[in-house]
Amino acid sequence: MKEQRVRSVLERMDALGLSQILVTDPVSILYLTGIWIDAEERLVALYLRRDGTACLFVNAMFHVPANPGVEVVRFADTDPYLDLLAQRINPEAVLGVDKNLLTRYFLPLLNRHCAAGYTDGSVCVDGARAVKDAEEQEAMCRISQINDQAMARFRELLKPGVTERAVANQMREIYQELGADDQAFPPSVCFGANAARGHYRCGDVPLQEGACILMDVGCRKDGYCADMTRTFFCGSVSPEHRRIYQLVLQANEAAEAMIRPGVPLRDLDAAARNVIE
Repeated sequence: MKEQRVRSVLERMDALGLSQILVTDPVSILYLTGIWIDAEERLVALYLRRDGTACLFVNAMFHVPANPGVEVVRFADTDPYLDLLAQRINPEAVLGVDKNLLTRYFLPLLNRHCAAGYTDGSVCVDGARAVKDAEEQEAMCRISQINDQAMARFRELLKPGVTERAVANQMREIYQELGADDQAFPPSVCFGANAARGHYRCGDVPLQEGACILMDVGCRKDGYCADMTRTFFCGSVSPEHRRIYQLVLQANEAAEAMIRPGVPLRDLDAAARNVIE
């Protein structure tokens, strides 16, 4: 268990007057326990009480490390696993549930009257996850460095005549060569006018001399994701494209110069807008 992260969740529960919570989001469970379980349609749940009691419910078909630091309740598909879960819940207290709890589990819990009421407890975990600790910051730096290295490799693929799809199809292998687990999302490789299309992925458009190139890509490692968008030009750059590029760059730099704790995001936006306007 990640004790400091659990304490952060418990503190937020205390602020809400919430004594128990059920976490079913696998990424949040990884965050709190260090254990990744991709259960797909099967139940995986972490039950937490404000007194520090914790219990992880996992189907017997999934691996759990030895000495995980949390009580583990195993069950088979044929076991009454929701009864096992309901028996741990305090029926005299409200139960916080996260936004990922599926209806096929929530409705049976409602019918079992295993809690005095139910409320959305997602803010307790989401609030904790929003503040990155040193371990997370280090992981984020590692994945960002991989993304930087990959982007340099991707630039080498940008030759006149190559298609968007041909570039995109090589990205997963490059990421994995550099140490990433996989892509974080399907990459966007956009040539020419396609660079102006929101969330365009890729097609069979060939790269032409002077064309604008936009790549929106990211990779995943150890549960963390990198996301990077970069703009290039093939060979020559028109004066108008250069002017627009420099304007956007100056707006970004003006906003970045103001970033510090306590500065409202609207002030950063205003700084960027002042440059553009």
